[in-house]
Amino acid sequence: MERYDEWNEIKKHTQKKEFTFTIKSREIYWVKIGQNIGSEEYGKDKDFTRPVIIIRKLTKDLFIGIPLTTTPKDNDYFHKFIYNNRTRGQIENSAMILQLRTFSIKRVLNKIGKTNQEDFEQIVKKMQLIVTPPK
Repeated sequence: MERYDEWNEIKKHTQKKEFTFTIKSREIYWVKIGQNIGSEEYGKDKDFTRPVIIIRKLTKDLFIGIPLTTTPKDNDYFHKFIYNNRTRGQIENSAMILQLRTFSIKRVLNKIGKTNQEDFEQIVKKMQLIVTPPK
């Protein structure tokens, strides 16, 4: 069941949020990604959150991120990896590279971990293949 009205109320409060922290590539945060349309990935729970890996900070307000899922997948559009979650220990996730998008830093809640350099490089390589137009 779609929860657009609930998400709209949360989005109003999120817009007012002030932030005082910085983000860095490879870090993983809970992010309010919302209730989205069609096959776009959406957030879960009461705040419509999902873990997101930071790919690149664009401005002080925007970053490129990739949502994560606990469903194990590893192909051209996903990359399976394990990271150390601050509260839950070792977590196996898959980066949903096909769901790459730009986020406002106002959507960020809290840091939960960081991926290792090797996995991050593989994620970026797959991401580059997705965004490069075929010849």
